[in-house]
Amino acid sequence: MKTRIIVFPGSNCDHDAMHAVANVMKNSDTEFVWHKQDSIGKGIDLVILPGGFSYGDYLRTGAIARFSPVMKDVIRFANEGGTVIGICNGFQVLCESGLLPGVLIRNQALKFRCKWVNLRGENTDTRFTNALLPGEIIKVPIAHGEGLYMAETEVLRELEANKQVVFRYVSEKGEVVSEANPNGSINNIAGIINKEGNVMGMMPHPERACEAILGSADGKKIFSSLARHFEFSRSLNEAQI
Repeated sequence: MKTRIIVFPGSNCDHDAMHAVANVMKNSDTEFVWHKQDSIGKGIDLVILPGGFSYGDYLRTGAIARFSPVMKDVIRFANEGGTVIGICNGFQVLCESGLLPGVLIRNQALKFRCKWVNLRGENTDTRFTNALLPGEIIKVPIAHGEGLYMAETEVLRELEANKQVVFRYVSEKGEVVSEANPNGSINNIAGIINKEGNVMGMMPHPERACEAILGSADGKKIFSSLARHFEFSRSLNEAQI
């Protein structure tokens, strides 16, 4: 799983992502890519846009990072079918760049929220979620001040109809209730994918929940899903040769 992690000024979860992929998942071909580079490289499997506060969240979260030189190649990579995951601030950057619909704004309570949340897998038939059982609930942390997901009514209808909502904030029992929603996101949305299924954004941090010693290893299932996807793709390509 040849992985590249984009680093913006203000990124602070880049090393968490590196640890999850390189150490926990044992993928040796994992490197950082500084935002000023104009290329992510060749033969890449996965690009990660990590959490943090790119450019200090000035102007609007993700709005300046979207214009970093490297993003032109990330957008090309995604538009050509490459796999991209944006976590927290990375999700915000994906929305600002147009790779995902909608926008992320200030939490409903107007406060920074840092806590464990429960997520329900709404669509486990994706390259990001195939290691989860349908409806499975996982425990991962959040840490954000602007995680309220919003989109126009028609966009929301399409997201729900196309099963593009992949994660939803729920109670421990799996109930979609306001008490389980840490930021006020519409429809309790915690993560979505694009129509093509190769780009995912999520506000919670799976990279911070890949080992039991941290309080939960549930986040590892997302990286395991990706590893399984690429392994299957390579096996299929080899069989066709």
